[in-house]
Amino acid sequence: MSDSLNHQLFTFSSPYTLPTPLAELLNDHDGETTVLVTGVFDVLHQEHINFLKKARELGTILVVALESDSRVRHLKGSTRPHFPQQKRRVQILDLALADIVVILPEEFSDPEHHRAVISQIQPTYLAVSSHTQHLDKKQAILAEYGGRVVVVHEENPAVSTTKLLVKP
Repeated sequence: MSDSLNHQLFTFSSPYTLPTPLAELLNDHDGETTVLVTGVFDVLHQEHINFLKKARELGTILVVALESDSRVRHLKGSTRPHFPQQKRRVQILDLALADIVVILPEEFSDPEHHRAVISQIQPTYLAVSSHTQHLDKKQAILAEYGGRVVVVHEENPAVSTTKLLVKP
């Protein structure tokens, strides 16, 4: 994918419609192993990079779906995100691990929202870390579309964005 294409901002439109470049990428690579990763990735640190490298090893296409700025504020509080979604997106693209990075819908809080996104991407794997919550629910949704959840990284409790932001 061209660098200029990658640095455009891709977001899901309502009601949960894939951005055209992501839909085209997935269509062009139908039958290949697609790995999906979701998260905030606010202040990119080594644990994020390790996680993304391990997720990349699972397949031929790595799609990173970032939480939107408004959703991050809802999840983490009014002082977050530290970096806006476009900057977080570009930082991940600059690692050259993801094939595409897309911003998740602002309303992304219940299983039906998750199901709508999964139904369009239809990943072979949802790569997660060991501290990911609701694994059983995520596995049930992935199974509906022939995918599965894979824990690819053990959490290092000493390193987190929250801890990095409070250090003096």
